[in-house]
Amino acid sequence: MNTFLQLNTIFISMVMEAIPFVLVGVLVSGLIQMFLTERWIARVMPKNRLLSTMLGCGVGVLFPACECGIVPITRRLLLKGVPLHAGIAFMLTGPIINPVVLFATYIAFGNDWRMVGIRAGLAVAVAFFVAFILSFLYPKLPMRNEAPVAASLEPGVEIPPPLDARTLGAKLGEVVSHAIEEFFSVGKYLVIGAFLAASMQTFVPTSTLLHLGSDPLRSSLVMIALAFVMSLCSEADAFIASSFRSSFTVGSLSAFLVFGPMIDIKNTLMLLATFRARFVAVLIGLVVVFTLAGSLLVGRLFG
Repeated sequence: MNTFLQLNTIFISMVMEAIPFVLVGVLVSGLIQMFLTERWIARVMPKNRLLSTMLGCGVGVLFPACECGIVPITRRLLLKGVPLHAGIAFMLTGPIINPVVLFATYIAFGNDWRMVGIRAGLAVAVAFFVAFILSFLYPKLPMRNEAPVAASLEPGVEIPPPLDARTLGAKLGEVVSHAIEEFFSVGKYLVIGAFLAASMQTFVPTSTLLHLGSDPLRSSLVMIALAFVMSLCSEADAFIASSFRSSFTVGSLSAFLVFGPMIDIKNTLMLLATFRARFVAVLIGLVVVFTLAGSLLVGRLFG
């Protein structure tokens, strides 16, 4: 009975800590999606490969979207003329470096700015190297064939007015609608992830966790695998990661915090629906390699 009480306490505490940040994240995401156009971003994108990759890494600050919604946004950016390397850099960093996620990380790790800096710095480094390499491997967009846009709609179907022609009330209504939809989409993954993390801490012996976390390479690989399987929202994953502080190294925790928002089960399926399978495999492989290497470096510097 005490075991299940402990499970229930850990689970509820994780969910309750994370929900406010998920709410803020989906609301801001809705505002950004409604009022900041991808066309504007495409217009300000530099032509230089290095500069556009760097800008792609940083523009995610303006898009506090969870990884659940970042793939469709990236697809729209690419179709509007944003280079592949800039789009991929944005897609990888967007769910991590936005203010909502970084502030959630700060709170989750007990007001520790060091962990915030490690997460943001490693995310930008991984995204930059992955995107820059992909720019040479794929000079053309490796996207699946786009279905042609229908020339006309079925009779009786009204064409929605352009975004700029809609009233402020209509736009705000769509913001709320988008936020509600994303909250319930994200919420179920938060609940599942919190339950898995709470179960792991409750039923897996502490000695086993300490054994897994004692070796830097093994612990980073374990946390990368956990991040992929748990498929947590980036606005809530820091609260799950912080619960493993006593068992895993700083390096392996950074691997969890960086890899999960970049690649997990949810967005892998979305990536496969948008890009060719070979490109997705190369992308995931590069993210694994650079995240692992970066986490080992973090472990040596801050462990």
